[in-house]
Parts: sequence; structure tokens; C-alpha cells
Amino acid sequence: MHLRILSVILALLVAPVAKAAEFSPLVDTDGQIQYPRNFRTEMVHLGSWFVPAGEASGFHDVYTERASVEAFRKTGKFPDGATLVKELRHSKSGTYTTGENVSHATGEIKQVFVMIKDAQGRFADNPLWAEGWGWALFKPDNLSKNVAKSFKADCYACHLPAKNNDWVYIEGYPTLIAEP
Repeated sequence: MHLRILSVILALLVAPVAKAAEFSPLVDTDGQIQYPRNFRTEMVHLGSWFVPAGEASGFHDVYTERASVEAFRKTGKFPDGATLVKELRHSKSGTYTTGENVSHATGEIKQVFVMIKDAQGRFADNPLWAEGWGWALFKPDNLSKNVAKSFKADCYACHLPAKNNDWVYIEGYPTLIAEP
């Protein structure tokens, strides 16, 4: 009898964690998004943006899971649980054999943005989950802490022009287009 009660209690404790892990290993049961370690080697590079001036200047390299690319190519939509990682890095310019003022990304990270697709609205009470996505921002001095406070305050203004594309600027991601 005690063993059965213990197994029921254990199942109740483990079920929410397992369910969250099935959705995304980067999201806990409260909707907190973790920094995606090793994304440069474990994910597919979607494309890059270069912003020449201003606070967002630098290279913006964007990654997602291979399965998310395959799903997008088939349906034109990101699947539930898809992760988009945008790494913003400083840039340098110099003269190379290819020309003058050639820009390249440095190893110095400015910040990392993370979006996780939530087609089921799992975290409606969490202000970082809105418009079908979870939103996170990580600074290089503490990659274990999401510094974004809410979608409306920290993400909405930049992503509003991409609202009709599921809040994603897909025109910068040639990897989403099937190869000839």
C-alpha cells in the first residue's frame, strides 16, 4: 500500500517536468526559458543580419533545430516547441584581399535573444509568453538569467512589423527555403 502511494506521488511530481521537457528542454514548468548551450554546433544556421550602426549594430546570426527547418519547409510555419536563437555579436572592419571595409563578426557577444514557439498557449499567465511565443534575452555577463521582463515591454516593438509572419523576420533566413 505504501509503495503504491509513493509511486502515485512520484508520478505526480515527475509528470509536469516530463511534460515541459517534451515541449522544450529549455522551458521549465513555470515557463522560464533557459539559455540554449551549444546552439552554434547543435542547431542549423538560418541566416544573418548585419546592422551597421546604433545600439543593435553588429552581426545577428539566427539558429533553429533541424526538425524545425524541415517542418517550416513543409508547412510554412514553425512547429510547436521550435526554438529560434539570435546571437548578436560585435563587428570589426578591415582591409582584406576581398576589399576595403570588410566586416566580420568578433567572438564578443553583445546579447542573445531566444524565442520558443508555443502553439498551445501553455503559459498564459507569464508575461514573457505572448502571440504564440516565449521570449527571452540573455546578456553575456550572466547567460543563466533571462533579463526580459515581458513581451510587451521588451519584444513587441521590434517584432510588430513581422506580426503577419508569426512575429519572425523570415525574409532573412534562406535556410527556410527548400534548396533547388
